[in-house]
Amino acid sequence: MFCVFSVLMFLDYVASSAAMGLTGFFEPATLFIQRWLPLFYVPALVVLPLAVRDIPAASGLKICFILVSVFSPVGGWLASLSVAGYTAITVRRVMKTEMIPAEPMTKPSPFTSVELWVWTAIFISTFILAFIWPTALGTSARTCLPFLLAATVLGYMVGSWLPSNVKKVFHPIICCAFAADLAALAYGYFSRSGMDAVLADYLTKVSSNPGAGDLLMGFLGSVIISFAFSMFKQRKLVKRHAAEIFSTVIISTIFSLYSTAIVGRIIGLEPTLTISILPRCITVALALSIVSLFEGANSSLTAAVVVLTGLVGANFVQAVMDKLRLHDPIARGIATASSAHGLGTAALSAKEPEALPFCAIAYALTGIFGSLLCSIPVVRQSLLFIVK
Repeated sequence: MFCVFSVLMFLDYVASSAAMGLTGFFEPATLFIQRWLPLFYVPALVVLPLAVRDIPAASGLKICFILVSVFSPVGGWLASLSVAGYTAITVRRVMKTEMIPAEPMTKPSPFTSVELWVWTAIFISTFILAFIWPTALGTSARTCLPFLLAATVLGYMVGSWLPSNVKKVFHPIICCAFAADLAALAYGYFSRSGMDAVLADYLTKVSSNPGAGDLLMGFLGSVIISFAFSMFKQRKLVKRHAAEIFSTVIISTIFSLYSTAIVGRIIGLEPTLTISILPRCITVALALSIVSLFEGANSSLTAAVVVLTGLVGANFVQAVMDKLRLHDPIARGIATASSAHGLGTAALSAKEPEALPFCAIAYALTGIFGSLLCSIPVVRQSLLFIVK
């Protein structure tokens, strides 16, 4: 992503028409990705029931307190969001950087009734096929792929048509995951295979036997690279507010790691569980690499907590930022990605494409800086000292 952005910036410097021609060439692809962006992040949310079932109830409640507590003076998604948002504004004031309007971004076209009926037909026909012949396409995962994919798409479409006041508390991403889980529950019931088996087929993580979730997550590399084109369109703001962006990411990442450790210690969460949830605000792939630096960490719990954090952010980030009076796209983008990583980014950018470039930068830099920070032995020892 940063390499593509750098190339575009270089071309803009030496031959502006070449840079604009390149962005124009890829615009249909970037609009396609932007239109369906939340879908590519939702598979981890769909299989969340499998990840959290082995966590003891008492520990689960403590973890939820750390993630969402609005009463905690430190820790929690709300605190991470607030620190990132207000840090961005504070640095801007200190640097005396005047805010200029963001470049208007093209919004993808809305979904049509024809698309709804096509995906409905796909869902019904392939659901019946899978029920009658569970291995029609060779394996159960491949046979279930079409109707589970259709259910995921239909959930997102229906969610996007909900009234705006409903979407503030029930985001299309949640509707999307709910629809996929409901389809898995129905098929598991009628086929007597059980919901857990169907969810395991939804995201197999086996390239030779992919499920619907594997297909969607296969787009993530392209999705992240596409963010470079959104960043390029807002290049004036990116250059103008570079100090604000970098300093906010550094401060918010440090706050997230240490506040999680402190609150885990205060509420008596087991040290191994606290360590496992330290990178709660960092995207899954890098969060897993971070916890691998600590002995005894539970990587399954890490993945589940990262997804839960993203879920909270995706559902409430816009309404909360409105209440906190974070109105400009820079503060909103940085605060969202720094506190709710990919799911939050997908949720916000679906409605506010102007914030996507700043989400993308913060999303990437938070993971990079968190990984670098935790690779320093002194930092790891200080975190272990706090949690134990």
